[in-house]
Amino acid sequence: MKLVLEQLIDSPEAYLIIQEALAMLHREKERRLKFYEEIDEQQKVEFINGEIIVHSPVTKRHNHINGLVFRLMSAYVDARQLGFVGIEKVMVSLTRNDYEPDICYFQPEKARVFEDKQTLFPAPDLVVEVLSPSTETRDRGVKFNDYAAHGIQEYWIIDPEGSIIEQYFLEAQNYQLHIKARDGMIQSEALAGFSIPIEAIFSERENLKTLATLLTLS
Repeated sequence: MKLVLEQLIDSPEAYLIIQEALAMLHREKERRLKFYEEIDEQQKVEFINGEIIVHSPVTKRHNHINGLVFRLMSAYVDARQLGFVGIEKVMVSLTRNDYEPDICYFQPEKARVFEDKQTLFPAPDLVVEVLSPSTETRDRGVKFNDYAAHGIQEYWIIDPEGSIIEQYFLEAQNYQLHIKARDGMIQSEALAGFSIPIEAIFSERENLKTLATLLTLS
């Protein structure tokens, strides 16, 4: 960002560019407010850089993997009162954009002030996105950068076709890849003590075994 600002200041048209940018952002804000008025609970929809993105239905495998991760994470969090885990329709409202991550986790400090009728949420502490052909570019692009810019501590990207998970940790305001694997264990930093076999993300049988272990340890 510093480089972009330096290049802008060096331009003789800097003031005009800034004025036009502010006008564009003002128009975008108006569209965003209208977006809030028109969205409903039936659609998965996001507001990204001024555009309204309506998501296509997901595949059965995508939905299944999303459910397996949510089952483990929510059971672990609920049993220990460690905050709040949201799935699919929880709208995360950042500075410019609004996202509905597949799964998001909020630590107790944030979660304790949430209200039952709340519809917009702050930056979570951990986000999980399950890739699909229509979302991969955004999940690895604008969302990857925006989540990091807003201090989201941990980001999981799951490839359902390859049965691979990537785990990123925030370091110096940028995500660094911690693991990329099909097997072994994955341990969260944002969700204290949450450690599961990667196989449990993709296998119903391993998921249920892991769930029983997590509940036994609660």
